[in-house]
Amino acid sequence: MERRPLGRSGLEVTRIVLGCGNFGGIGSAPELFGHGESRDQAFALMDAAWDLGITTFDTADAYGGGRSETYIGDWLRAKGPEVRQRIQLSTKVYNPMDAGEDRGLAPERIRRQLDGSLARLGVERVDMYLAHEPDPDTPIERSLEAFEELVGEGKVRAIGTSNVDGAGLAEALETSARRGFRRFEWVQNSYSLLERGAEAKVLPLCEEHGLGFTPFSPLAGGWLTGKYREGESPPPGSRMTQRPEEYRHLENPATYRGLERLGEEARARGVDTATLALAWLLSNPLVSAVVVGPRRPEHLEPARRALDLHLSEREREELAGLFDP
Repeated sequence: MERRPLGRSGLEVTRIVLGCGNFGGIGSAPELFGHGESRDQAFALMDAAWDLGITTFDTADAYGGGRSETYIGDWLRAKGPEVRQRIQLSTKVYNPMDAGEDRGLAPERIRRQLDGSLARLGVERVDMYLAHEPDPDTPIERSLEAFEELVGEGKVRAIGTSNVDGAGLAEALETSARRGFRRFEWVQNSYSLLERGAEAKVLPLCEEHGLGFTPFSPLAGGWLTGKYREGESPPPGSRMTQRPEEYRHLENPATYRGLERLGEEARARGVDTATLALAWLLSNPLVSAVVVGPRRPEHLEPARRALDLHLSEREREELAGLFDP
């Protein structure tokens, strides 16, 4: 599979990244720990990703309350050192590991959480380590100093940030430059045809500073697959039945009209809407790789097909315009 440089980190990632947020839970939500994919189902997804040439896996300490990292570690041990040497691991720190536990990016917590992640993954170093959320209670300078020390100790190869706005990213970059710290080399934010907030401030900063960008939720919680229809109940087990809050704003006539038009554009190209939506992201020169979170092995097929569907800048603009009010 094609690879792209990740900012100036010296790392190259596969253009499709396996998102492991549903292994043993549904993201970092404590009330859903123990749900999501079982160990066997997670193994099947990792096998399918490996077979497609996907060697960059993305997780977080709090996904499934640690279950996601544990399943990945178990899979790596089962596959042996040859596979382990080819898999790039990305994990994150900020969210609590269970209801009532601490959160944040205080230096001592970053260190403690990384040690836990390394133990669950069964490795001595992770390739990529991200601040999962900005921490309003810890100065960014203190967090960056801790990340700097972990890179210096050889426990982390490169650092990034997630769910950050333009002001927070600019502050982090300025602080790194002023203090001589390693900077965040890439951003991992939600970005899709239906969630384009990154275009206002974050993507321009990525372009200006040569940062990588690895969007998650590329199908907007399943909305861009066509599974949600106006006037119909969401399918059982879908994101809109489990964690609907962040997508409620999409329940409006403009979204449904745009989805109808997207379906027409997809059919004209002989693909499904998920493939076209992923191709829209991959055709953006600022996008290093796309994080996909399949629930079943066959859900990787649209990502595979999207790699072969190249869109011009004009086509990208026209597709984005389908969802204009």
